[in-house]
Amino acid sequence: MLKQRVITALVLLALLLLALFNPAPWPFSLLTLVMIGAAGWEWGRLNGLADGAALAIGAAVVVLCLCATAAGWLAAPPNWLWWLAALVWVLGGARAIRLGPPAWSRHAAAWRQTVGVLALALAWLALGHARARGINFLLSVCGLVWIADIAAYFGGRTFGRRKLALAISPGKSWEGVWSGMAGVLVLAFAWSAWVDGRPWVDSASLFGLLFAEMGTLLGVLALFFLCAMSVVGDLVESLVKRAAGAKDSSRLLPGHGGVLDRVDALLPVFPIALALVGLHGRA
Repeated sequence: MLKQRVITALVLLALLLLALFNPAPWPFSLLTLVMIGAAGWEWGRLNGLADGAALAIGAAVVVLCLCATAAGWLAAPPNWLWWLAALVWVLGGARAIRLGPPAWSRHAAAWRQTVGVLALALAWLALGHARARGINFLLSVCGLVWIADIAAYFGGRTFGRRKLALAISPGKSWEGVWSGMAGVLVLAFAWSAWVDGRPWVDSASLFGLLFAEMGTLLGVLALFFLCAMSVVGDLVESLVKRAAGAKDSSRLLPGHGGVLDRVDALLPVFPIALALVGLHGRA
């Protein structure tokens, strides 16, 4: 299992790096579009659809992404899209977590599928626009989510006592959340000091932009908020899996589960990050 997990991770990393650092934007957009379409298929299956109907959900995600691209939103999206996504994730995510897995299955199937299609399409659009802003910006957003998850894992294992959402994800603790936020804070100041402004860096990072636009205190609070939303994304996907009685979103990625299992925390963070850096007209 470990060997399989490592091989899958290395293959995915190689593909992502080749696409990300290609001078043309289309390889990265195409690769992530395939991944987000697969996540749409997984979402359909987790919400009660058979494989054929679930493929239609994946196709709907891809079509919506292509329509947004044709409208020019990949390069110049309207800022209200990010605030709409933020509103849905903050209010809808909080409500879903509060009500728990049993309530999720009671929602109308059409409503659950629509929410998934919109959330995935908005995440892909935000990811593509982040790439257009610059590789350093995109990697800093990913870095925030990854370090929050890693620090939360080790902090939770070491200090975890108070459960965060026992009915959804028994392994998560409040101590893990605080550890994740501490890790993000260290990363933010280190990235701003040692990466931003270097001659080889193509853009400002998320951290540098937030500190420059909001000041240090508000920037730190914004980072804590983004860290919290990464937890919300993780919990919402866990909630949907628990409601479906599934351990993983699929077996598309050997040793890792499905695409949703790997990107769940990124889904709310990318659009909300763009909303925050757009407060001063820079998005």
